[in-house]
Amino acid sequence: MKKFLTWLKSPSSDGALFIIVLLLANIVGQRAFLRFDLTGPRSYSLSPASVQLVKTLREPLSVKVFFSSNLPAPYNSVEQYVRDLLVEYKGAANRNFNYAFFDMDKKENQQLASDYGIAQVQIQQLSNNEVGIKEVWMGLAIVYQDSIKTLDSLTTSDGLEYKLTTAMSKMISSADALAGLGEHDKVKLTLYATGLLSKFKISGFDTMAAQVKNAYEAINKKNMNRIEFDTVDPSPSDIPNLAQKYGIQTITWKDEGGKQGQGALGLVLEYKDNFRLIPLSMQRSLFGYTIVGLDALETSIGDSLRSLMARSTDVGYVTNHDEPSIYDQQNGAGNFNGLLSDFYTLKEIDLSKDQIPASLTTLIVNGPKKAFTDEELYKIDQFIMRGGNVLFFVDPFETTQASYYEPPQYKPLDTGLGKLLSAYGVSLGQNYVMDEHCYTTIQQGYGKLSLPWAPLLTQRQLAPSSVITKNLGDLIFLQNSAVDPANALANKDLKVTVLAKSSPQSWLVSKNIMLNPLMTAAPSDKSTEKSYDLAVLIEGKFKSAFGAPPQAASGQSGRAGGGAAFEGESGNAGSLASSTHLAESVLPGKIFVTGSSELTGPQLIDQNGSQPVALFVRNVVDYMSGAADFCTMRTKGLSLSRLSGKNSGAAVAATFFNEFGLTILVAAAGLIVWRARARRRERIRRRYNPVENPQEAEQ
Repeated sequence: MKKFLTWLKSPSSDGALFIIVLLLANIVGQRAFLRFDLTGPRSYSLSPASVQLVKTLREPLSVKVFFSSNLPAPYNSVEQYVRDLLVEYKGAANRNFNYAFFDMDKKENQQLASDYGIAQVQIQQLSNNEVGIKEVWMGLAIVYQDSIKTLDSLTTSDGLEYKLTTAMSKMISSADALAGLGEHDKVKLTLYATGLLSKFKISGFDTMAAQVKNAYEAINKKNMNRIEFDTVDPSPSDIPNLAQKYGIQTITWKDEGGKQGQGALGLVLEYKDNFRLIPLSMQRSLFGYTIVGLDALETSIGDSLRSLMARSTDVGYVTNHDEPSIYDQQNGAGNFNGLLSDFYTLKEIDLSKDQIPASLTTLIVNGPKKAFTDEELYKIDQFIMRGGNVLFFVDPFETTQASYYEPPQYKPLDTGLGKLLSAYGVSLGQNYVMDEHCYTTIQQGYGKLSLPWAPLLTQRQLAPSSVITKNLGDLIFLQNSAVDPANALANKDLKVTVLAKSSPQSWLVSKNIMLNPLMTAAPSDKSTEKSYDLAVLIEGKFKSAFGAPPQAASGQSGRAGGGAAFEGESGNAGSLASSTHLAESVLPGKIFVTGSSELTGPQLIDQNGSQPVALFVRNVVDYMSGAADFCTMRTKGLSLSRLSGKNSGAAVAATFFNEFGLTILVAAAGLIVWRARARRRERIRRRYNPVENPQEAEQ
């Protein structure tokens, strides 16, 4: 033992101890690992949305992975990435998250994968200098309660975290509206109703509180009693503040003595600083006044609950103005609909007869050709005033072509949306932005042709700090008008972000439009060229574009704000009027504006949705719908680090430095260190052993 301790302390044991430390480190590394993500977009770290999702799981969620063993490169790296990613999820999750890898050499596991709906995929394999086709398993299944979601054909790791998180999020939100709610947090449901209204013959008012309570109890039971309910009879002094804060309906009347009375009616679902106004109001019918919304209370509360907790997957799509059809993939917005279909459902809304559902948080107005009525514009306006988010894809011209042999004609469009947008501080030009830095194509007989009406945007022309565009580049915009947010920029209450702009070599065309590459040339006077904004995002609280509801302004009576005579219980005539008009936003909203609907068309969005412009459009929808983390998650690994040099010589020099420069620098550093050590050894020798050669000493 004494000899062993002596050996252990001696330098001769260093090699053996080093090997033992390495073996122990490898054993520990198999069970635990530490990784540092030094990439700019955090490509190898879980996004906050993923962490929050698995951290707040209430029911067991299982990920079952089916990957064949001994996959050839580069597919073997996908399996390793899946393992590493699931370890990250497990580390951030609570006890309800688990995963398992299955040995696909066993037939029972192959049958299990088939039962989940996972099929084998064909990959190329190089064997004995020959390229062959091999069928392998590369998929996984997510199981949550009674739902199963499969991710098949995982032949690449691109966007895998996004696919996993969105799939799990949609499954959880479908089963549990309050997923993600803090352990001790609760949602509050409040019925605001003035008791004095009971003296009027309002159909349904006397039973309203009981019906609301019954609907609340049914919803609360489904959500593990995480909702609180209260009924409030507001005082007249509180009513103006409630109307301004929540946008609830205000009701005025005159009693028998001519004294003015004021009341309120509204059902509010609230969590922290956010709320949703449940559709419940007093309206006038042929038979007098009545409470509407009671027959669908449970559905309305449930939809609003999912919307409030940022789990709403429904997005409104305005129709009946010749908008591109979401079912037409050849000429309409079918690919756009498919791009969103993995997480969102587009709900068509005809504003001429439909109200915008209270459960919606996002609305899309895409390429209308017919004019909106004031009543339709007012619905959009009040949706924004209540904190709604709207995407405007507005075309400046309508393209018509009499025959194949005649050139297209471009007719200016006036849909009325300009009136709405100008009130929010944005104006759209009646023009097309042409750009010298544009998409080019090769055409037989003509060679390389430039399409100036299709600007090609690099990273420099995109908002560097916005999660929508942060990791994107090479976006193609098509037939865009210029967007001017000058008035919005002057409003200190609004935040304006220019998401995309053309290059400084741009000009405008508004007359005699001819989108033909052989007939389109840049202006000879380059001083007239400048950059134009193509897409802007405005956030904050807005002023209404309407001073009063259109019906009230035209002298008509109705639920929008008119008054009407009403026969009270005592038989005396009285005046009863109601209003829900909002002059300004009660919650911050977001407005996205671009001067073209081609961004949602088949020319720019392919069926796979893999082009940068498709990612841009999808990011906009996510951001507007409150899922900003999805934007970063989707574009991980896509950031472009381009050379900033303007001449080819600098680009060539930078290229050679990237290829060989680091190697040369490391070699040079090693040589310098070697020479420095040699000089140090020589100095030490001369100091302690100045005469190393005996012959030198004799001389």
